[in-house]
Amino acid sequence: MDGKVIKNKQDLTYLKWSHIRNSSGTAGTFLKSESSLNGIKTYYKLSNFDAEKGVVGHECVNEIIVDRLLTILGIPHLCYKLINADIEVDGRIYNAYICASDDFKTKGESKVALDDYYRAGSVPGESHYDFCRRMGFEEYIDQMIAVDYIILNRDRHGANIEVLRKSKQRTYRLAPLFDHGLSLIYSCITDSEAESFDAMADRPCQNFIGTKSCYENLQIIKGKENIFKNPLTEDDKNILLADLEDVISPVFQEKIWAMIYGRYKTYEKL
Repeated sequence: MDGKVIKNKQDLTYLKWSHIRNSSGTAGTFLKSESSLNGIKTYYKLSNFDAEKGVVGHECVNEIIVDRLLTILGIPHLCYKLINADIEVDGRIYNAYICASDDFKTKGESKVALDDYYRAGSVPGESHYDFCRRMGFEEYIDQMIAVDYIILNRDRHGANIEVLRKSKQRTYRLAPLFDHGLSLIYSCITDSEAESFDAMADRPCQNFIGTKSCYENLQIIKGKENIFKNPLTEDDKNILLADLEDVISPVFQEKIWAMIYGRYKTYEKL
């Protein structure tokens, strides 16, 4: 138990939610909110939301699972909490598990999407990967490529990788890995859909680095050693799925674990 799943229902009806259109090809929207207390900003988001049915997706659960996976592997990332909460959207009260995270920017930092940073600073003919290597981001990008294959991240476009800059100090760094909701079996809603989902299949993904195939992108890092600081073992299943027994079904839990561990073993064979 790591304290990331808060099952005691919280009253968060004071939050104001903004609508973000779902670009994944499924119906519904993603909603985001934020609050500030004692100078600390907290960001919230919902899984795929339907005005009539409420929360119909489980993207927020994916965030917690991937958060734990990255901790095991030793990769810097944005940390999340999964909170059982009552929320108000357009005058109606819903109960849902929502994600909360802190601001990863430090004082004086501004952010810019990596695709914009590339357009402003690349040289003619320079690939996205070569640009990142020239900027000193190679280790980060290699880890990202490996992780995105393991979790089948469908949404690693250029705005989901951010450069944090301090103009006065003339420093820059990549933000810790974030936004992993559209991964794993996020497209499955029912147990039957989860059971029939091919966890090892290669599916088209929005990748700023490489191709639309997370499997093909593994060729970029083929032969490189020690991309992860720590290995993933079968014993880690309990860590990844801790406290989720009342949040997602046993079918979802088993499929998600089979997907993560199966794809990790494929990565290991490179």
